[in-house]
Parts: sequence; structure tokens; C-alpha cells
Amino acid sequence: MTDTDERLRRWRLVLGGGSADGTGHDLTGRDAAMDRTLASLYGGGGGAGDRNGRAQERSAGLGGSAPQVARWLGDIRTYFPSSVVQVMQRDAIDRLGLSALLLEPEMLEAVEADVHLVGTLLSLNKAMPETTKETARAVVRKVVDDLEKRLATRTRATLTGALDRSARINRPRHRDIDWDRTIRANLKHYLPEHGTIVPERLIGYGRADQAVKKDVVLCIDQSGSMAASVVYASVFGAVLASMRSIDTKLVVFDTAVVDLTDQLDDPVDVLFGTQLGGGTDINRALAYCQSLITRPAETVVVLISDLYEGGIRDEMLKRVAAMKAAGVQFVALLALSDEGAPAYDREHAAALAALGAPAFACTPDLFPDVMAAAIEKRPIPIPEA
Repeated sequence: MTDTDERLRRWRLVLGGGSADGTGHDLTGRDAAMDRTLASLYGGGGGAGDRNGRAQERSAGLGGSAPQVARWLGDIRTYFPSSVVQVMQRDAIDRLGLSALLLEPEMLEAVEADVHLVGTLLSLNKAMPETTKETARAVVRKVVDDLEKRLATRTRATLTGALDRSARINRPRHRDIDWDRTIRANLKHYLPEHGTIVPERLIGYGRADQAVKKDVVLCIDQSGSMAASVVYASVFGAVLASMRSIDTKLVVFDTAVVDLTDQLDDPVDVLFGTQLGGGTDINRALAYCQSLITRPAETVVVLISDLYEGGIRDEMLKRVAAMKAAGVQFVALLALSDEGAPAYDREHAAALAALGAPAFACTPDLFPDVMAAAIEKRPIPIPEA
């Protein structure tokens, strides 16, 4: 096949055929089968029709047949890599209304599990029949275990270091000297004729012992748009809870508030304790979190929400201001996910920022650094927009 033929082949697969695609290229064999799987999802009238992206011209090419969907799920896993399969599954659920089919165990066994699928399953939790729940838990368990393997080691290492550094001592051993702080504290003892500083006071890192050093309160908005954030926050909550130097509380909310702290030993139990969807009352959730704080100067509160407040806005801001004034480190995450820029209430985000509480989206890989900065009371590493 020439380079021109290959380009035409690729464009033909992208454009979906029909008289308007302009390629004049026919597909055969594996390419034709791949095109049929794409057309079932993105086609306008079934078969290799026009995939122009206009929802009103699409028909549900997969129909309502569970066996047909099962075959299609198998086909896309044959023809496409896992990352593409996950996108196509998401599109099938959104575009063709296939959520109900996820209530069937055989469907769950056929899908490629990812964070977004977990979010969909959690939103269907109340409607899920008993025959499906064990399969759903197995799917969620696989995703959670994969996330823990990816995130736990770095989180523990980063936060253990931060806990060590947050305890300062004035008679450190040589290997424990914090040279940056020691130099800053002794700049007045600089001897220009010798080009050096004579440190009269050494500042060092303390060694973290087994006592609780910091209190962390994770306050998670469980409205439907926050599904991926709920999944990641639950995993991080379980990791933090496993660290003896951190006392972790986990609170989820919509218009009601639920404390899931006693389930933190198993993030799957946490996730099935949430109820995605419904309204949002951030003020009520923060009131509950405020009641949990006994050591303000040693407490970090992380609010994970898009900030669309259905409660009392002014009271919400007053609570944040009161926590900040008491010495609480307060961080607002508009999203905790690998997605792009989230939709959020910009007015509320600006109001929190004016109170000294930064509001920004955060990827899971950056979260340990954010927590470490909050524990050490350093400026939060806010990613660039």
C-alpha cells in the first residue's frame, strides 16, 4: 500500500464513508469490520453511514439488544486499544442510552473498566438488582485496586516527608539540619570579609513518631458531575487513613451530609456508600466538617466541589473565613481527576481565593504535592490554567 493509499484509508475510517467523504476509497476485511463497529455508535442510519457528529441524525445503531451490545463490546476490544475502548464505551452510554444494560451481569463482565465506568455504576447503584451488585463490586474493586497501586506509594512517601519536615527542632543532628531555614534565620550573622554565615541557631527536621501529627478532613461533593473526583478522593482517603501520622475524616454531601470515615479501610465500601446526583449544600457540609475540628492549627480541610452552591452562600464563605482565622489550612479542589478544565462557579471560586483559600482543579498525580504543601503550611502548588 502506498503512502497515499494509507492516508485515504485512514481518512475513510475517520469520515465514515458515504458520498460526502470524498476519498473514493473502499474498505475490505478487517477495516470494513472496524468501520461497522464505529458506524454502530457514530453512524447516522446504521451501517457505514455518515458520522457527522450531529446527535439529531443519529440512531441507536446498537439497538436495545443485550446480545448485540455484548458482541459490539467484544468487537471494539478486538480492533482498538484499551484507551480508545474506554472512550467508545463512554460515548455509547452517553449517546445511545445504554446505562440500563449495565445492570445486567453479562454486560459488566464484557466492559473495559475505568474511572468513568465506576462513576456510571455508582449513579445506577440504587436501581441495580441484587444479581448484578456483586459483579458491579468486582468491577469497581478492579479499578480501585489499580488506582491504589498507582497512587499509594508516592502519596505515602510524599506525605511522610512532609510530616517529618513539619516538625522543627533547634538542636538537630547534622543530617537533620534544614539548611534553607537555618541560612535564612542567620543572615544577620553574615561576615562579608569571610564571605560566609556563622550560624548561631540551627533549625532541623524533627523525626515523625507514631503519634497523630495532622488531622485531614476530605469533604466531597457527590453531585453527578463530580463522579470521577469522588472515585479518586475515596482512594486517596483510604491511603491517608492507612498512615498512622494522619487522622483522616471523609465526608460526602449533596443536600444531606454523610460521614463515611468508618468505612475508610475499604474504598469500595466508601464508593457504594455514596449516592451520585441530587442537589448541593456546601454550607451544611462545611458546618459538619467544622464540628469535627479539634486542633485547628494542625488541621487540613480539602473541599472537593464545583462550588455550585444550593445552600446559603454567605454562610458558606463565613465558615471558610472562620476556619482560616482559626489556623485551618483550607483547600478547594474544583475537580480531582485527569479531565480537562472543569465547569465550576467562578464567582464562588473568586470569593474563596479572596479569603486566602485557593480554588483550582487538580490531577491525581499532583494531589500528594498539594497535601504535602498544606501539611507544611507552604504555598499550595497551584497548576497553571
